[in-house]
Amino acid sequence: MNHEKELNDLREQIRYHNHRYYVLDDPQISDTAYDRLFRRLLELEREHPEWVTPDSPTQRVGDKPLKSFTQVRHRRPMLSLENGFNEKDIRDFDARTKKFLGGDTAPQYVVEPKIDGVAVELVYEGGKLSVASTRGDGDVGEDVTANIKTLLSVPLVLRPLTQDIPIPELMEVRGEVYMETEAFESLNTQRANKGLPGFANPRNAAAGSLRQLDPRITATRPLDMFCYGLGEIRGLNCETHLECMLAIQQMGLRVNRPHIKACQNLMEVVDYCQQLEEKRDQFSFEIDGAVIKVNQLALQSRLGQKSRSPRWAMAYKFKATQETTRIIKIDIQVGRTGALTPVAHLEPIEIAGVTVSRATLFNQEEIEKKDIREGDTVIVQRAGDVIPEVVKPITSMRTGRESPFVMPTQCPACGSQVFRKEGEVVLRCLNPECPAQIKESLKHFVSKGGMDIDGLGDKMVAQLMDKGLVREAADLYDLRFEDLIGLDKIAEKSAQNLLAAIEQSKTTTFSRFIYALGIRHVGEHVAERLSEELKSLESLQHADEDTLKAIDEIGPQIAESVVSYFADKSNQDHILRLLKAGVHFQDLSPVNDTPFQGKSFVITGTLQSMKRSEAKQRIVRKGGKVGSSVTQGTDYLVVGESPGSKLQKARDLGVDILEEEVFLRLLAEE
Repeated sequence: MNHEKELNDLREQIRYHNHRYYVLDDPQISDTAYDRLFRRLLELEREHPEWVTPDSPTQRVGDKPLKSFTQVRHRRPMLSLENGFNEKDIRDFDARTKKFLGGDTAPQYVVEPKIDGVAVELVYEGGKLSVASTRGDGDVGEDVTANIKTLLSVPLVLRPLTQDIPIPELMEVRGEVYMETEAFESLNTQRANKGLPGFANPRNAAAGSLRQLDPRITATRPLDMFCYGLGEIRGLNCETHLECMLAIQQMGLRVNRPHIKACQNLMEVVDYCQQLEEKRDQFSFEIDGAVIKVNQLALQSRLGQKSRSPRWAMAYKFKATQETTRIIKIDIQVGRTGALTPVAHLEPIEIAGVTVSRATLFNQEEIEKKDIREGDTVIVQRAGDVIPEVVKPITSMRTGRESPFVMPTQCPACGSQVFRKEGEVVLRCLNPECPAQIKESLKHFVSKGGMDIDGLGDKMVAQLMDKGLVREAADLYDLRFEDLIGLDKIAEKSAQNLLAAIEQSKTTTFSRFIYALGIRHVGEHVAERLSEELKSLESLQHADEDTLKAIDEIGPQIAESVVSYFADKSNQDHILRLLKAGVHFQDLSPVNDTPFQGKSFVITGTLQSMKRSEAKQRIVRKGGKVGSSVTQGTDYLVVGESPGSKLQKARDLGVDILEEEVFLRLLAEE
């Protein structure tokens, strides 16, 4: 192959994608796909150093700033970081660092989460914010001062460290502007309701919000900022990076201090990087890696920099949550409520360590809004345990052979005519005997959120149905040893274990039972609310729509669905069969008077003692309510590590603030 031609092609591709990413905030390939292109270019340039040119993307950071913003030249370049993808890369970085320093010099390191946001620089002169700019191409960025001033987490005036130490004459602070995951999802929902396209991810949402020509729009967006480094500085003396971060935190700048770890040796660095990757889904914001820096500033100065990155730092990149692949075909999956969901069958790819070959497309409206076609090259996303979804097609890679997808007029599982209810976007099969609906209802009933029957996975449920052993959930409790022993991959021990798990599931909680029934619009949280408010199955069965709508978080749609479910004779008979089979749960006694009763809570930051979802559940069990944003109706703000702008808003509104330790004491009170 002609390597010089490949090298030139790679440069053109990378320049194009840099422009899409840094300038337009509209990337057309995943970060992982971009990294592959960049690594290949670096590899070719290492093999042929005579081909390296000053305008190569390896010699630059990003792309030129938008012409609609005033340009700002950085006093010191805002460099990018060299990437590593595994433990070997971390060890190689350490070896290179020690070799460059020579002698017996042993560097110490600091490691912190790499937030997936927008790099900015804040310039403080005489303690006052004078200019804020984006990274741009590393040398010249865009002036976003007016927009940055709308962020509550950015101080306009610094505080002195002590009475004896004056504020630095000049201080350039580098940091990352980002949007919390929950706020991002809320913003996309608002945009969808207005018929506007959603942002692909929180990073794009943050970039698009920060680079608005009208600062009033930026002010409405829930942006935050963490500071992670310094550029030029006059009047502050520190020996280490960590000392600098603590100093600027005292001055009022926001630092991700709880998650910055000083490491004395290489093993501590590797361990902490792995810890951050394992708990990445517990953060309230997206992190895509860990940044490793030499802690001693004198050693940073000795190490210096290469053309586009410092020698004293590297980014350890986590496994990607987004990847690029191709849609082979689109078909329909029929759910337990009869909803027809289009599913994309993909050329298999690995995302976050999991092989992905299918992704949801939600509904016809979503397909049309994103303009997704069979044969498209697309960006696919998988975050945590969320079902993979197609984020967007890469339209520039279309060949003309792609074909639009049209939803069917008949159910693919039973052939019945499908209908769309007024006000809904989802097509449904209304045939109660549809085998696909029955199968999905059974899978829902035995799931972890429902009756949690270990050993009853999708394949086993399909086998039981195909053999005619199970038609509805109550049939599970009639299964005998002889029924199971003849099934595929079921030996004597497996059959005994499965029967034991089914027997054990008979003892459950009221909320789990409600969820397991598969009532439309009733998820785990709504099931919790219904169980807490109505206390007993009898009360739930006889509740009318007005009674249900009086419950906080229960709207007309849910109320109608619940009443309709219990009015159906076949559903009544099925519940009776389950109870006769021995399924039982205790009716809930009224919640005693607690500090939570009737109070509204909001949570911000990362809790150390539990996940945010568990904290929400425990508040609700105590009779409280949990909101997503701080308002005048909020009673308490629960504050974990690295709180966002909600903390300042709570202070402004006079909302009571609970540190995690106080919150835990309240939970323990009867």
